Amino acid sequence: MSGHSKWKNIMHKKEKTDAQRAKVFTKIGKEMSIAVKEGGSNPTSNSRLKDLIAKAKSMNVPNDNIERIIKKASTDDSAKYENITYEGYGPNGVAVIVECATDNRNRTGGDIRHYFDKFGGNLGATGCVTYLFSQKGVIVIEAAGIDEDKLMDDVLEAGAADFVQEDEVFQVFTDPTLVSEVSGKLEKCGYNFMSAEAEMIPSMYVRLDDEESVAKMNKLLEHLEDHDDVINIWHNWENGDE
Repeated sequence: MSGHSKWKNIMHKKEKTDAQRAKVFTKIGKEMSIAVKEGGSNPTSNSRLKDLIAKAKSMNVPNDNIERIIKKASTDDSAKYENITYEGYGPNGVAVIVECATDNRNRTGGDIRHYFDKFGGNLGATGCVTYLFSQKGVIVIEAAGIDEDKLMDDVLEAGAADFVQEDEVFQVFTDPTLVSEVSGKLEKCGYNFMSAEAEMIPSMYVRLDDEESVAKMNKLLEHLEDHDDVINIWHNWENGDE
């Protein structure tokens, strides 16, 4: 089986979010609030909310927090967030997609544009880079102690499309609409997830060979990750130390 993702490309993001749990909880809370407002508080009938609950659990958000977020979103009309996606290019043509949840699109858009301009990139029009990506459900399982043959059987039985080992993890690929269903079946088999969500997977990657471009790309990602309104960042930078 062949993989379509670069674990090391998102490892930095995962490590950073692990180190900033409060910020992660806040960002997931925004996403869940939007999902509840749009589709209701019942995850059985709201597939988006169901996927976000799976994502929250994979990032160790406590069940009490999840329930509190859903209850608040169901009863509180004060916070009105909306999803906005920005697209552009980083240094030397690295394609970047930035997903945001904001209550002030002018503030968020201005900040995102500023980061792109400051660190050697430029913000583009909607659709300017999405054609370089395809959306897939990705479930990441730590490889230590996992029997690959058993995992293969369990993955196929759960309805996943593909899986691959990359470094210290297994990546299980699914239809993006089936992340919560497949992860739920694998959870019943005893697997624990490092992440479980729909991701934008590049069809091609860009290398940055000069130190200045690498430094600017890292700075761009760091500033985007630290922004309270940024939920996800997808890019096709193939880190040079892979």
